[in-house]
Amino acid sequence: MTTPLVDIDAVPICEHLLDIRIDFESVHVFATPVGTRMTFVVKQGRCVGPRIAADVLPGGGDWLLLGSDGVARLDVRATLRTDDGALIHLANTGRVRMNRSATDRFTAGELIRHDEMTARSSPLFETDDERYRWLNAVHTVAINQVSLSEVHYRVFAVR
Repeated sequence: MTTPLVDIDAVPICEHLLDIRIDFESVHVFATPVGTRMTFVVKQGRCVGPRIAADVLPGGGDWLLLGSDGVARLDVRATLRTDDGALIHLANTGRVRMNRSATDRFTAGELIRHDEMTARSSPLFETDDERYRWLNAVHTVAINQVSLSEVHYRVFAVR
């Protein structure tokens, strides 16, 4: 029997934190030496959870890179404005992998559900507004649904 590298018997617990829906203004798709770039520009969005309600402000985006391995690498940046006026920075990285059928439907504009692909990300939040500073210490995992015009995240805090 081998000794574990880390002697930790804790198991993470996930608790629903919030849902985010973002609509995109446009998407730019082009080849680069490192893969296909897809730049999604945020048109608007909404974020709702038990302790937060906010708009996703226009102008953020997702600078996605689709590698030759078929894995899409997310690089999302956006600003949230809560209903009570706080500004919160959102940064999100993750990975998406679709089979050929889902990829074809995605490129045709369909929304691909969470159970039709592997799409996970980790949104992180930053703010100095004391009402929402608790978000600064929260690590998350999200289950994603995507199309060329919108993305949905169900975000869980990892405890």
